[in-house]
Amino acid sequence: MKKLLTIAVAAFIGLGMLAQDAEARRLGGGGSFGMSRSTAPVQKAAPAPTTPTNAAAAPAAGTAAAPAAAAKPAGASRWLGPIAGLAAGLGIAALLSHFGLGEGVANFLMIMLLVMAAVFVFRLLFRKSQPSQHASLAGAGGAPMRFEPVDAPVGSADTPAIANVPADFDTEGFLRQAKLSFIRLQAANDSGNLDDLKQFLAPEVFAEVQLQMGERGKGKQETDVQHLDADLLEVVTEGNQHIASVRFAGTIREDNGAPAPFAEVWHLVKPVSGERGWQVAGIQQIQ
Repeated sequence: MKKLLTIAVAAFIGLGMLAQDAEARRLGGGGSFGMSRSTAPVQKAAPAPTTPTNAAAAPAAGTAAAPAAAAKPAGASRWLGPIAGLAAGLGIAALLSHFGLGEGVANFLMIMLLVMAAVFVFRLLFRKSQPSQHASLAGAGGAPMRFEPVDAPVGSADTPAIANVPADFDTEGFLRQAKLSFIRLQAANDSGNLDDLKQFLAPEVFAEVQLQMGERGKGKQETDVQHLDADLLEVVTEGNQHIASVRFAGTIREDNGAPAPFAEVWHLVKPVSGERGWQVAGIQQIQ
């Protein structure tokens, strides 16, 4: 009889401990209630391919090297014309001097030829200096440099838009505030702060959370959010309210237990009139 009584007491204590562990959960108890929606999964932006770009640049460089190599004979031919002209001029001057037309005429022709040669060399050197100046004012790929504004306006053509989210929506700021609210609501749920919960929860969600708090008793619990990620799934307007769906994922530790991964979607609502801020209208577990 004593053995049966001991076993019964041990079983009762064990069940009580299991019930306590089951009740010590994060906000919502890991269940789904309130608003439920079908949202598309988040698609991360693919990184820009670097290797193909470099590989494509190599043939382009080789192609550009070929015209440069072909341009060398053209540069050499530029010198052949003036040299030939100078030689012809010297020959004419010598011929005139030989026929007795006077050294004055020959010297005059020599001076004119030397001046023409100096002008040609100067123009050739000036042309060579021009490409280096253009290269110093060019950007990557030889394109002219452009001065872009430091802060691009929200919703501009340069801003990538997420599916089902308006381009002018401040996604980064919204998600930062959503993560802060997630952690704050966990603390309010642990301490049983109904006033704080009522401010951020829609009536149907607040009623469910209040019921869960009553079932667990007046004892406090401790929820430690160790890692938290947030992704914005959609922002739409239906009827007289805006709806934003945020996917929270990370690791959380409940009542000094082992850290466990979690992932759930919170559906937030806000009236179009702007009479109040965002409230949690539903918590949906990811299947």
